[in-house]
Amino acid sequence: MAFTHRLALLLLGFTFMHTVNGKFPRCQFQWEMQRARRECRTLLQQQTAASTGCHGEWDNVSCWQKAAAGEVMTLPCPSSFLRLFGKNGNLSRNCTDRGWSDVYPPITVACWSNNTDEPNELVFYRVVKILSTLGHSLSFITLLTSTIIICLFRKLHCTRNYIHLNLFLSFMLRAAAVLTKDTLLFSDDQNTDCSTQPSLVGCKAILVFFNYFIMANFFWLLVEGLYLHTLLLVIHSCSTRLSVHLLIGWGIPFVFMVAWIICRIHLEDTQCWEMNENPIPNRLMNWPIMASVIINFILFISIIRILVQKLRCSDVGGNEQSQYRRLAKSTLLLIPLFGINYVVFVYLMEPADKNMKHIKIFFDLALGSFQGLIVAVLYCFLNSEVQMELRRTWRSLSLKRYVGRDYRLHAMSVSRNGNESSAQFPRNSRAQSILQTETTML
Repeated sequence: MAFTHRLALLLLGFTFMHTVNGKFPRCQFQWEMQRARRECRTLLQQQTAASTGCHGEWDNVSCWQKAAAGEVMTLPCPSSFLRLFGKNGNLSRNCTDRGWSDVYPPITVACWSNNTDEPNELVFYRVVKILSTLGHSLSFITLLTSTIIICLFRKLHCTRNYIHLNLFLSFMLRAAAVLTKDTLLFSDDQNTDCSTQPSLVGCKAILVFFNYFIMANFFWLLVEGLYLHTLLLVIHSCSTRLSVHLLIGWGIPFVFMVAWIICRIHLEDTQCWEMNENPIPNRLMNWPIMASVIINFILFISIIRILVQKLRCSDVGGNEQSQYRRLAKSTLLLIPLFGINYVVFVYLMEPADKNMKHIKIFFDLALGSFQGLIVAVLYCFLNSEVQMELRRTWRSLSLKRYVGRDYRLHAMSVSRNGNESSAQFPRNSRAQSILQTETTML
C-alpha cells in the first residue's frame, strides 16, 4: 500500500472527528515531523558532546541520543506514525566503534500496517463527506428561508415560533461551522502550501466555536421538548418565559464551554486542542450532550403517552385505525424535532468495534446532516399557519395586480371617450368590493 494512500486515508478520516484537527490535515504529518526535528535538535544541543561512542542525531524519523559503544538503544515508533497506522512497534540501533548501525527492524515492518480494508474505508469516508456537505448545505438554505418567512409575517410571531427560530439558528450555525471547517481546515487541494503553520490561537478559536454550536444545537432540541411537554401538562397562563428558554439553549452550553476552555488550558494545552488524552475536558463536552439526549427521549416517551390518552378520549372522533394513524403521524413529526435519532448511539460515544464506528459515523454525519432540512420542511413549509399566510400574501399581490390593471384600462377609456361609460361602472365597483373583502380578511 502506497504511503501517500495511507496518509490520505488518515487525513480524510480526521475530517469526521467532532473536533478540529488543525489547518489542512494534508500538512499535519509534515508539521509533526518538523516539530519533532526541532525538539530533537534542542535536546541534542543541551547535551555535552561525547568523546567516544555515538553522537546523538536526527535520522528524519526518530531522535537518537548519544550512546556508548556496544550499547543498544530502542525507541518506540514516532507518534505521527502511530496515529497514521495505529501500530505499536519499536525501532533499535546498535552503537558500534564505527558509529550507529542501521535501524532494525525496518520502519516499514515495525511501524507499518498492511490493512486490506483501507481502500474501502477511503471510499466510505469520501461518501460520508459528500453526503454531509450536501445535507448541511441544503439544511442551511432551507433553514435560512424558513427564518426569513417566519420573521416577515407578524401573525407568526409567538413563543412557539420564537423557539423554532432559535432552533433554526442553532442548526444554521452548526451547518456553517461544519462547512467552514471542511473548506478552510480540511481542504483536499493537492497544491496546499505546507510551508507555514497556522496560528494556534485561530485554530483553537475555531474549535471552541465549532464545539459550542454543536452543544447549543442539542440544547435547543431539548428546549423544544421541554416547551411542548409544558404545553401539554401546564396551564397556558403558567407557561415558561422565553428568557428561560434562551438561558437553557444558549447559556448552559456557554457555561460548559468556558469550563472546557479552563480545563484545556490547565490540563491539556497541547497543539490545537485536537487531542483528547485527558478524559476530563472531553467529558465536559460529551456528558452534557448525552444528558440532553436522554432527557429529550424521556420527554418524547411522556408526550407520546399523553397523545395516546388524548386520542383515546371519547371527544376525539374516528375509529381505532384513524387514531393509530394520527399517533404515527405525530410520532414521526416529533422524532426530528426532538433529535430522537441520536438516542440510538448515545451509549456509543467512542465505539471500539470498527463496524459500529462506521454505522455511528454514517448516521451522525451523513444522515444527521439532513436533520435541519427535515425540521425546516416539517415546521415551516408544511405548517398550516405558514401556508395560510403565504396564500393570503399571494392573493393580496394578485388582487393588487388585478386592480392596477383594471385602473389602467379605466384611465385609457376615460382619456379616449372623455367620460366614463355606464357599462364600466359596475365592473369597477366589483373590483373595489373584492379589494375591501380581502383587506378585511387580512
